[in-house]
Order: sequence, then structure tokens, then C-alpha cells
Amino acid sequence: MKALMLVLCLLAAPATAQEAQLARAKAIVAGSCFLCHGMQGESASELYSRLAAQNAAYIAQQLANYKSGERKSKIMQPMVAALTTEDMRALGLYFSRQKSAPHAPADVGLAARGREIYLKGGAATEVAACVGCHGERGHGSEKLPRLAGQVASYLAAQIRGFGTRERTNDNAAMHTIAAKMTPAEIHAVAAYLSSLD
Repeated sequence: MKALMLVLCLLAAPATAQEAQLARAKAIVAGSCFLCHGMQGESASELYSRLAAQNAAYIAQQLANYKSGERKSKIMQPMVAALTTEDMRALGLYFSRQKSAPHAPADVGLAARGREIYLKGGAATEVAACVGCHGERGHGSEKLPRLAGQVASYLAAQIRGFGTRERTNDNAAMHTIAAKMTPAEIHAVAAYLSSLD
């Protein structure tokens, strides 16, 4: 009986630790993050990224990059200044648990063109297919962001930032790919990705 109780306690411990992490993150979100990203990470404006369902480790890494200055943002750097590594992990876990609802594209034809580029690449500009790194549904990985359901204008701005080397904290392969993309291709891919769930 004691052995059974010990096993049950060990199984319950991670859930309790996660619950504590989630509570910690929720308090941080309610204190500041919600202003731009909303309580569930759905974003209060097209200027800001959707964090709902984003990969936990990726969020934590981006927060660390903002804090160190590797990733530049006049808005984010002061917001993360007081965060600890544990806070960043907790926020990653919290936002990864939120649901990301699909958002219908404003221009179905544009999204269809974006889908073609995402899956096959841009033949005219020798742009590599995005699917190779970000996955068929744009869900990314621990090291690569979830792009599915992201705000289209935010995505387009990030792609442009990679292309001009304004954003250098992440995957260096993106610099070459983004630099080859035309404005029309960027716009189309962003529209497609925004419509995915």
C-alpha cells in the first residue's frame, strides 16, 4: 500500500509543479503581457504576435533573447527585464497551453498563392519551401516557431526583418530565404499561415 501511495505521489508531483508554473505565468500575464498579447495569447492588435499555442521552449528562448538584447524591441526589452529563467519557462508553458483558433483569410486567392510558396517554394526567386523547417501545418518545433494562426502583418514584418538582417537572433537560414522573397511572396505566405490552425 505504501508503495502504491509513493507512486501516486510521484505521479502527482509534476502536475502540481506545472500547476504552480501556470499560476505563476498567469499572474505575470495579468500584470503586463495581456495589454498587448491578451490573457490567452490571442493578441490585442495586429501589431503584436499571437502567443496562443506557440511552442513553449521557443517562447522562453525569445524572452531570453529580448532580455539579453539579442532580439531587439523597445517595447519588449523593458517588459522582460525583471523576468527570471523560471518565469520565461512558465510563460512558455502557459501560452503553449492556450488554444489558437483559425482565422479566415481576407483574400482567399492570396492565401492559395501563399500555400503554394509555403509547400513548394518560390520558383521565380529560388525561395526554399517553408514546409521543410516549419512543418506541413506550420507548427514548428521547440527551436522553430509555430507560424500557424499567427497575425499576417506580424509575420510579414518578421520575414522582412530577417531579409534585411534587422532580426538576427534566430535561425541564420532565414536570412538567405527571406532576402530572396519578393514583397508579394511575403504577403502571400503570411496570409496563408495566418489561416492555419
